[in-house]
Amino acid sequence: MIDKPILVVDDNEDLRSALTDYLGKAGFSVIGAENGHAMWAVLSHQDVCLIILDIMMPGDDGLTLCQQLRRTSDVPIIMLTAVTDEADRVAGLEMGADDYITKSFSPRELLARIKTILRRSQIPNKTNAGLARKVRFQDWQLDTVTRRLVHIPRGETKQLTGADISLLGLFISHSQTILTRDDIAREIWGRDVEPLERGIDVQISRLRHQLDDKDRSLIMTIRNKGYMLSAEVFYEH
Repeated sequence: MIDKPILVVDDNEDLRSALTDYLGKAGFSVIGAENGHAMWAVLSHQDVCLIILDIMMPGDDGLTLCQQLRRTSDVPIIMLTAVTDEADRVAGLEMGADDYITKSFSPRELLARIKTILRRSQIPNKTNAGLARKVRFQDWQLDTVTRRLVHIPRGETKQLTGADISLLGLFISHSQTILTRDDIAREIWGRDVEPLERGIDVQISRLRHQLDDKDRSLIMTIRNKGYMLSAEVFYEH
């Protein structure tokens, strides 16, 4: 069992109870919260390993709460969204969520998503250069342990989320190699992308923003193929 619980934030008591029971049988402890106020009350005295956050709730909705969480925390977040509302799914990723799942999900699918994200977040991101802690590319240096990204000429530091560090680590370990959207989704989500799914494109856009890559010359779009980190990578052991 993981030493920190999962926090389920949803105003549906039946759903909270069902997830508490199912995830409990899978070896997780679970805390339920019916709204944002209850969520903050839990987080004021309890560390959690992951938050499952419903978008549609009374009071502050899930998107607002996700945005607020990302100002101070990089705890993994899975958004619960309506079946047909792609705009909410995209907005959740833009706010910093790690993944999303529709409310038609099976508990087994949710459990697989949780395990993928926790596995990714608990192991320091290492590149295929071995035990390199710091990685340099173009004007940037990445500390794979602290998740700090530094723009060397400006001395500006940015703190990456788990999703951002996984995506950037994937590009670094495959620099100057084209990665398809399915390649990327399997690495950061543990699954293939669905037809017309825009989530990977949103994650790429968010990472480009972090890298000030407005002209898309650092993370290049290769038409009808995928994406590629164009810079040469240097490893500092």
